[in-house]
Amino acid sequence: MTSTLATATQRADELHAILHEHAHRYYVLDEPSIPDAEYDKLFQELQAIEAAYPELARADSPTQRVVGQVLEGFATVHHAVPMLSIRTETDITAAGAQAFDTRVRRELGLAETDPPVAYCAELKFDGLALNLRYEHGVLVQAATRGDGEKGEDVTSNIRTIRQIPLKLRGAAPPVLEVRGEVYMKRADFEAYNERQRALIAAGAKNEKTVVNPRNAAAGAVRQLDPHQSRKRPLSFFAYGLGEVQGWDVPATHSGLLDALAAMGFPVAKQRAVSLGADGLVAFHEAMGAARDQLPYDIDGVVYKVDSRELQARLGFVSREPRWAVAHKYPAQEQVTTLLDIDVQVGRIGTLTPVAKLQPVFVGGTTVSNATLHNEDEIRRKDIRIGDTVIVRRAGDVIPQVVGPVLERRTPDVAALAPFELFTHIGGKCPACGSPIERREGEVAWRCTGGVTCPAQVKQAILHFASRRAVEIEGLGDEIVEQLVDMGIVRTLPELYKLGFAKLNELERMGEKSARKLVDAIERSKATTLPRFLFGLGIRHVGETTAKDLARHFGDIDKLVKASVEQLLEVPDVGPIVANSVFEFFQQERHKTIVDLLMAAGITWPAIEGTASDAHRPLLGKTLVITGTLPTLSRDDARELIEAAGGKVSGSVSKKTNWLVAGEEAGSKLDKARELGIEILDEAGLQALLAAPADVVDAAADDAAPAA
Repeated sequence: MTSTLATATQRADELHAILHEHAHRYYVLDEPSIPDAEYDKLFQELQAIEAAYPELARADSPTQRVVGQVLEGFATVHHAVPMLSIRTETDITAAGAQAFDTRVRRELGLAETDPPVAYCAELKFDGLALNLRYEHGVLVQAATRGDGEKGEDVTSNIRTIRQIPLKLRGAAPPVLEVRGEVYMKRADFEAYNERQRALIAAGAKNEKTVVNPRNAAAGAVRQLDPHQSRKRPLSFFAYGLGEVQGWDVPATHSGLLDALAAMGFPVAKQRAVSLGADGLVAFHEAMGAARDQLPYDIDGVVYKVDSRELQARLGFVSREPRWAVAHKYPAQEQVTTLLDIDVQVGRIGTLTPVAKLQPVFVGGTTVSNATLHNEDEIRRKDIRIGDTVIVRRAGDVIPQVVGPVLERRTPDVAALAPFELFTHIGGKCPACGSPIERREGEVAWRCTGGVTCPAQVKQAILHFASRRAVEIEGLGDEIVEQLVDMGIVRTLPELYKLGFAKLNELERMGEKSARKLVDAIERSKATTLPRFLFGLGIRHVGETTAKDLARHFGDIDKLVKASVEQLLEVPDVGPIVANSVFEFFQQERHKTIVDLLMAAGITWPAIEGTASDAHRPLLGKTLVITGTLPTLSRDDARELIEAAGGKVSGSVSKKTNWLVAGEEAGSKLDKARELGIEILDEAGLQALLAAPADVVDAAADDAAPAA
């Protein structure tokens, strides 16, 4: 070997190790240690070496993730160890977990007095099962489950998934097959569809969106062109084994998962060793509660007897292991019929098409209405009245129509013209009959009726009375519906003219309830300027922006008279928000509403002038809240901090002055420790709030992370 080749070989080996380590930290641990630009520089150096010396381009090289030819078809792979499915527990209640534990104990011959069985409880991912074969630590093959006996060779596509290691960390056995799930994170799914919509809008051909994350993952894995697969951001979790040669497999399944993580595989953190039926029930309930907050879709959890020795004793029945079961949650997607499309009117006149569905049980409840978002979305998905459609409901999220099942579309439905909202409602607002308009550059149609539109008045009142605005306890949809329909309240300010006698006219409104509501309306007069601004329902002005506007202008008169240029001086306010606020207060009807509300007695403490900076000790300081505090809710802690002049951020950075941490604090706590940011408990926060401003400033200087 020449000295030049020897030098290139040595450097290539060094770059392999460096790039694999940084890819593992970035894609698996989510803890990048170098900037992207530095990684790209090292990657390009390795590419240059392999271009100069093609013989150095190894199968486990990081550069091999981005190459591959279009395939004519997938080769068949015969699984050395069949990829069997596991039994699904049909009872989605706690009884399902208890039934599994009872079966296991019976099969093992355990008496009631024997100790509880230890199980490894994991998530059941909604993706595509995969078998990865490593020989001497290098990925040589990836195959789909197929029929369990044989699948498809998708190695070229799987190399594009950066979470899947091309080379294992540490000592590796001669043969190791690792099984897991390819999936797409929800955020990646949304971002991908957003990019696809932009391409379609720009006239790109052969581009389309995907229906859901699972379909997106499955479709990407089975692309004949690896370059197309690479466009879809896929992820992977390992959870089991296939064929193994030359490795002492850990004695427990939980130990196996730990070993796979040490080898460089991503393994879900949401797993636990649970004891007996009670432990399984607790895991099922905990993951069910956290399901909608996970960054990816799951459709249940999986219980496996943790001891591999006990697994062997239990064996299989009908090619399903007796030692494992899938315990599902209510389905989040179902198929039903789209009977009609209604159009609802929002508080600022936005017209939203709503699907009227054949009632279907999905996501734990019966759904008969689902959002269709807007006209463009209906046309993009090609949804038509009479279609069989897929309905999705995740947790408390509003049900939505994912798309039509085209193979079930009848000729009559196929003959219908694409949906047009204007034509569908005859160009008139369905609530007040006013003309509708769609401004240039906007997606939504709007009613032009304004405060004369009863639907807008109803929504405006409900928003104004909501908990995060002025908060009128007890003023719900049914009461507001009656108040407006009966002509008792025609505009928002008239809410404050309500008396006991008027409320007594409402159906199902007893004397006690009426008095409570009158008291609640009276209490709502004492509010804050940010809550009042948020309650007005100004387009693009959420809670945070309302606080920024209040903090900057100090009183409502200055804000009403502010020019666009003055509004742009507010931190974090850009042209869209500035123009929206300016246009809102340019309309006389809105200024009149503000004047009448003030005349009705709505007041708030002065933000500037009455309170000194000594009583706003956190002015200019940034805090982050994480975990569960002993007595304060997140909202309570946020309000206390903001009332003291501070800002609450959602992420930890070098600009963070303090992190307020409670129980079960997560990655934010780790990040704060890494940056050297001072960490406070609830008592520490209360002490900070009570301290004079100069003491807080000194403490902030002491707590500042080292440069």
